[in-house]
Amino acid sequence: MALLMALPIGLVFGAGIAVSGMANPAKVLNFFDVAGDWDPSLALVMGGALAVTFLGYRLVLRRPAPVFDLRFHLPQRREIDMALVGGSALFGIGWGLSGFCPGGAIPAIGLIRPEPLVFTATMIAGIGMAKAVQGWVAARSVLSAGDRQGA
Repeated sequence: MALLMALPIGLVFGAGIAVSGMANPAKVLNFFDVAGDWDPSLALVMGGALAVTFLGYRLVLRRPAPVFDLRFHLPQRREIDMALVGGSALFGIGWGLSGFCPGGAIPAIGLIRPEPLVFTATMIAGIGMAKAVQGWVAARSVLSAGDRQGA
């Protein structure tokens, strides 16, 4: 049932992205162009999303569990580390250069234009590279810990 509910939820999300203009990279890039053709309407979209999220979390988290799961899956980590800062910076740089974020690019794939397809393909490649780097770092830290214990 949870998988079945993903379709209407995704359709509402995609419709919101389309109506707000977030699937249009020119609108997003104009938001970042404060010295030129600045379009402040994206701030209203973000503010609306923050308001809905703020109220939604307060209402939903009063429940003992989600409707389609046994428990809520919320982040447990609270510290700001280099992975968070680096990932946030890469996200912002990618969004500023391309005009797409994942939330806007995925629905824009339906337009069958090359830009969201190229963005999504490179995003998937970037996710794969990040996972490979994380695995490499984890393996090196395990080997280093073993070397320190053996010394």
